[in-house]
Amino acid sequence: MRKNFSVAVAAVLALGLGGCATVLNGTKTDYTSETKPGGALVKFSSGEECTTPCKLEFKRKNDQRADITLAGYKPTYVLIQSKLGGSAFGNILLGGIVGGVVDGSNGSSNRLYPRPLIVQLAPEGSDQEAVLLDKDGKVVMTVAEHNASVRVDVAKTIGPKLAGLEE
Repeated sequence: MRKNFSVAVAAVLALGLGGCATVLNGTKTDYTSETKPGGALVKFSSGEECTTPCKLEFKRKNDQRADITLAGYKPTYVLIQSKLGGSAFGNILLGGIVGGVVDGSNGSSNRLYPRPLIVQLAPEGSDQEAVLLDKDGKVVMTVAEHNASVRVDVAKTIGPKLAGLEE
């Protein structure tokens, strides 16, 4: 009797949790962009633009390029990578293959990186480089280092030219 009950509970959970990340996360996420100093124009490859600090909503599954400009500072761009989040593995365990397929196809298991986007801009005429900052204002790495680490992967979706592989 207990065995049948356990099987029934597992079956209900598998059906009910299929697409768990879709239900919990949704297919879109708020995306905050900041620059030091503020007031920079950020144009995203998806067509949206804003002046920092700002918040937009993006699909979780889409890689992007953010072009950043501010008078008196070197223009820069940051490649934003959509990466599979940890919830995908839990979903497959609890929700089964159906949940994994649903969440994988709509991107709800993905996370955008870096998020939030916080960039310390480099003054024109200086030998400084733009750097990515964490939420506490600490330097994570240069924008160039970040872009180099994700460029090949992001180029698969936004194209080699936007990713900086071609001139």
